[in-house]
Amino acid sequence: MTSTRQDGDTWDLASSVGTTATAAAAARAIATREDSSLFADPFAEPLVRAVGVDLLTRLASGELPPGDLVEHVAIDVAKVRGKFYDDFFLDAANAGITQAVILASGLDSRAYRLPWPAGTVVYELDQPQVVEFKTRALADLGAEPTAERRVAAADLRDDWPAALRDAGFDPTRPTAWSAEGLLGYLPPEAQDSLLDTITELSAPGSRLATESRPNPKPGEEDRTKESLNRVSERWRESGFDPGMAKLRYFGERNEAAPYLAGLGWALTGRTVGDLLAAANLPPLREDGLRLGNVRYISGTLNETPN
Repeated sequence: MTSTRQDGDTWDLASSVGTTATAAAAARAIATREDSSLFADPFAEPLVRAVGVDLLTRLASGELPPGDLVEHVAIDVAKVRGKFYDDFFLDAANAGITQAVILASGLDSRAYRLPWPAGTVVYELDQPQVVEFKTRALADLGAEPTAERRVAAADLRDDWPAALRDAGFDPTRPTAWSAEGLLGYLPPEAQDSLLDTITELSAPGSRLATESRPNPKPGEEDRTKESLNRVSERWRESGFDPGMAKLRYFGERNEAAPYLAGLGWALTGRTVGDLLAAANLPPLREDGLRLGNVRYISGTLNETPN
């Protein structure tokens, strides 16, 4: 059974919050198999298989149709979310930013599959057992990074900037940062600390991409928990208990976009609905997960931060 998040908890890719990275990779595998013209992650399926969670492996491989276990909207969101972050990194790299940091990198394979310009260094930061597992699994597949890949093994609750610097990170150079699918799994104060630290480590001209969600209206979080519990129950009936509602931190928090603007970032944002429409995918139906409230934001640190 999945336990509620607590200070100092640890995980691997088959337990606790680590399963969210594996489930996200399974969604990317399904999305890639369904239509690779918009977004493709050829490493998603073999990485999920390597983790070894039976239900997620069968979903990622196509042995088990998504059916009621993975709603089709989640597959479409995986497509547009994947494309959003792919485009963000490639736009930054093509603009001359040669240093990228993927925070809570999980089973992200961008260091292996994007056409990075020569001289790009990609830092992947996650818990030691997570980055070690992925490094080993991709080596077993014979995969080679398409950029200079450096691993920073650290928990975001610890001194992760020191781990980045030890891996060669240079805070005097502009950096492209991603915090993908991350903020809701941090306590509110830890979210603010993360965004503060990113800003402190960013030279002017650095870029950042993440998600921003407004605080819930009365009753919305209860509906979100109910929706997550319904999804978890369907998965539990198939032999896997993700305990989704227990993995997030609920309650009031600073909305990421205005908070970052206050730190000197000039941002633009697009809703999930905007991204789906731009990709000619079906519109988002109203749902308890509040997906429609999510804005994917990206922007640049001003030359003279506030």
